Amino acid sequence: MFSRYFGLDEDPFGSTPDPRWLYSSPTHQEALASLMYGYYTNRGFTALIAPPGLGKTTLLFRFLDDIRTSARTVFLFDAFCEPLELISYMLRDLGIVPGRNGIEMREQLKDILVKEARAGRRFVVVIDEAQNMSDDALEMVRLLTNFETPRAKLMQIVLSGQPKLSDKLMMPSLEQLRQRISTFCRLEPLSAEQTAAYIGHRLKRAGYAGPQLFTEDALKLLTDASHGIPRTINNLCFNALTLTCALRRKQVDVGIAAEAIADQQLTPELKQASPGAPEIVTKPKVESEEPERSGRAVKPWAVASRPLCYWWPSR
Repeated sequence: MFSRYFGLDEDPFGSTPDPRWLYSSPTHQEALASLMYGYYTNRGFTALIAPPGLGKTTLLFRFLDDIRTSARTVFLFDAFCEPLELISYMLRDLGIVPGRNGIEMREQLKDILVKEARAGRRFVVVIDEAQNMSDDALEMVRLLTNFETPRAKLMQIVLSGQPKLSDKLMMPSLEQLRQRISTFCRLEPLSAEQTAAYIGHRLKRAGYAGPQLFTEDALKLLTDASHGIPRTINNLCFNALTLTCALRRKQVDVGIAAEAIADQQLTPELKQASPGAPEIVTKPKVESEEPERSGRAVKPWAVASRPLCYWWPSR
């Protein structure tokens, strides 16, 4: 591991959606502000849309961290389930044995919502990778927001997903759900300047205090190859630092950056731009977020027998 070699407290380019590492680019700041606004105004539905790898889940965990003192929350990841199973998972995460049928489960959920409302706490459900939900499951999500008083909604829901979710919500069959979504938040790839700032932010957060770790030419190559996608930036920087450590060097130069990019198969062709500085022509790497998953929830950062769903603890 290169952390000790470079004097780091921990790996700055890890793959877990830890909110401590969130880089607040303008688009991430705007999306977080929109999520918080939707929460405080109790609008019922908010949607977060972004391509894979831009940090949706990390942003959602930051949002949940910010509201945990005033809300009871449930986080479902990639809920491949039938409509009633969705309610069942929520109840189990709340420490309640689900009833025998849909009527009983709805009553159980209503009792929880009323109890939280009387205690002055909001109830928030976040569903990540919602583009994979069936139309029937999404319709059940819409019906859940019918729990309300004359003054306020008893449940707030955040739907997060890839652009396919936006396409899905435009379907005529989901028009009623789309009409209830008051705010659409979107994330965009980082610019070249933001990519360099992102790398610096991660290194500083990991405790790096030495000289510049990436040369300017190396940063440019990594920026061009990553297309501003944080997940790709993390992978490239991790591999570049690993190579640098293996070669017993103290700085990532353009050659090491080029090799790290090639190892990620982001270099369909290489051209010599100038002596000692290869120009790398890259194409976006198509990433998939389609592993086998379930709507079952687990404790944060833990992996159960079906490691397919994160859950932010109810508060």
